[in-house]
Amino acid sequence: MKEYSKKIDAAVQFIKHQADFSAKAGIILGTGLGSLVDEMEVFASIPYEDIPYFPVSTVESHKGELVFGDLAGCKVVVMKGRFHYYEGYTMKEVTFPVRVMKRLGIELLCVSNAAGGLNPAHSIGDIMLIEDHIDLFPENPLRGENLDAFGLRFPDMSEPYELRLLQQASQIAQGLGIKFRKGVYAGVQGPNLETKAEYRYLRTIGADAVGMSTVPEVIVARHMELPVFAMSAITDLCVPGKVKKISIQEVLAAAAIAEPKMIAVIKGLLARF
Repeated sequence: MKEYSKKIDAAVQFIKHQADFSAKAGIILGTGLGSLVDEMEVFASIPYEDIPYFPVSTVESHKGELVFGDLAGCKVVVMKGRFHYYEGYTMKEVTFPVRVMKRLGIELLCVSNAAGGLNPAHSIGDIMLIEDHIDLFPENPLRGENLDAFGLRFPDMSEPYELRLLQQASQIAQGLGIKFRKGVYAGVQGPNLETKAEYRYLRTIGADAVGMSTVPEVIVARHMELPVFAMSAITDLCVPGKVKKISIQEVLAAAAIAEPKMIAVIKGLLARF
């Protein structure tokens, strides 16, 4: 674990040398949700491949760069592209950037993702504010020797998503006339989509949406007592009678419908922060 800590230190020192910038919030952008960067006053951008020990995005729609700048009056560091367990990375590699961003000084983590809608009330292009999650990944990012400098061995997960931020986001969305829902996100390893029986199972155990990310990053953030706000863009429907084959192009098109709403909510949160 000392070796892992040294890798975090090396990445942090490299980034500080490239971008002497003190970010208050970190943002992880999910599939098809990269346009938020266009709303920023960008100070610096670093390709993942240049950062020591940083994984490299292999997903088509994830560009793969760390962007520093100002958004809604708040200094932010944005992951334009994230990492997934299904890409072959370990959970420690998937969550490595969250550790790095914490060491860079962030005090808030905002996470977005594209997800399948399990709740019959969902429509394509909806946004869902995540209230809680169900971890169905086969590996935990905290498994192994604990990083005592970052957090406790057994972090509490009774409120993984900050209630205060959820309330503020709800107020912001309502004030802007944005339709939204709240719900539970189920995290699965992928990369295949689920069977109809699996969709029924996920709904039965209490999930409103399902995706292949977010949960590992949130676990690590909470290990470091970093407040988290997260949202899902509902890109396909996973309820009986509405399940159909879907392409990545359709996912991206649906994410594009949700994206302006997600950006507006995040900007509103950051302005308050």
